[in-house]
Amino acid sequence: MARRADPLFDDVPDRSRPGAGEAKRPGRLRRLLRRPFRGGAGASRAPDRPVAPPRRLRWRVARWALWGLLAVVLLYYPVGMALMHRIGDDTEMTAPAEKGASRAVAMAAALIRRETIDHAWTPNDPFIYPSWALDNLPNFQVGVRDALGRFAIEMADKIGRTRGSSVVDKDLEDAMGKLRYSPYTWVWDISVSLLPTSSTEAQYRAAMRSLLRYNTRLAAGSATFERRADNLQTLIDRVNADIGSDSARIAERVERFGGIVFDTRSDDLFYRTKGRVYGYYMILRELGADFAGILAEKQAQTVWANMMASLRRAAELQPLIVRNGAPDGMLQPNHLAAQGFFLLRARTQLKEVSDILQR
Repeated sequence: MARRADPLFDDVPDRSRPGAGEAKRPGRLRRLLRRPFRGGAGASRAPDRPVAPPRRLRWRVARWALWGLLAVVLLYYPVGMALMHRIGDDTEMTAPAEKGASRAVAMAAALIRRETIDHAWTPNDPFIYPSWALDNLPNFQVGVRDALGRFAIEMADKIGRTRGSSVVDKDLEDAMGKLRYSPYTWVWDISVSLLPTSSTEAQYRAAMRSLLRYNTRLAAGSATFERRADNLQTLIDRVNADIGSDSARIAERVERFGGIVFDTRSDDLFYRTKGRVYGYYMILRELGADFAGILAEKQAQTVWANMMASLRRAAELQPLIVRNGAPDGMLQPNHLAAQGFFLLRARTQLKEVSDILQR
C-alpha cells in the first residue's frame, strides 16, 4: 500500500502555478527552516517602517486638496457674499405702535430687529463667514446704529424726562448704554478677554427689548414722552451736527482723492453715511407723527416735508459701484459729491425747522 505524501515533510506538486508540470514545492517544514533566523541574542531586527504610498496616489490626494481649496475660495466666499449682501434701505418700512406709544421708538426697535435678527449683523463677523469680506453692508449697518444711538441718547436725556429734572427712565438708560456697545465685537474678542464675551448682536437685542418695554409702559401711561418744541429742536440740532460731520468727511475725501481710479475707501464712507442718513430719516419720519401737533402749531409742516424729501433722496442713493471721480471730470461720476449735495440741502432745511421751533 502506497504511503500518502505528508505536506509537512514531503515535497508536494506545485498546483498553484498552471503549467508547472512535475515541479514540486518544498514541504512546510523545509520552507520554515529556510527562513532567516531573527531571534536570539545579538540578532539585529530591522525596524518596522510604514509603507510609503505610491507617488501617484500622493499626487492625486494633493491635487484633490488643491481643487477643494480652490472651490472654497471661488464658491464659498463669492456665493455667500452675494446671499448675505442685503442693504436694508427700504424707506417705506413701517413699525406698528400701540395707541399712546411713540412711533419713533417703535421704529428704532424695528430697525434693530431687522439688522440683528431678520438680517445678519455683519460688522463683527470673523473670517470663517463669507460676510467677513463684505465692506458696504457692514458700514451701512454701523451707520444705522450711529443714528439709533443718537436717538437713544436724546430720548434718555430730553424727551423721556420731565424738563430734564426727573430721574432718567431705566429702560431708556439701558437702551442708551447697550447701543454704545462696539459694533465689532464677536462672541470671543481677545482684546477684551480670553473668555467668551457678549456679542454685539446680544447687546443690541437687549436694547431693542428695553425700547419695547418703555413703549409698552408709555402706552399704559406709566412712562414719560415730552412732546415739547424745545425737545424736538434739540434733537434736530444734534442730527444737523452729525450730518455736518459727514459732509466734512465727504468734502475732505473728494478734495484729497477725487479723480483716483481705484479709491477703495470711498465706498466705506459712502455707505457709512448712507446708513446714518437712512436711520435719521426713518426716526424723523416717525417723530413727525409723534410731534404732529407741535409742527402744526408752529406751521412747520412744509419745511419739515422738504427736509424729509432731501434726507430720503440721500438715503436712497445706491450706485452699483461707488466712484470718487474728479468733481469737474467728464468720464467718472462722483457719488460722494452727489451724496454731499443732498446732505447740504438737508442741513439747510434742518436749520430752518430748528429756527421755526425756537420761535
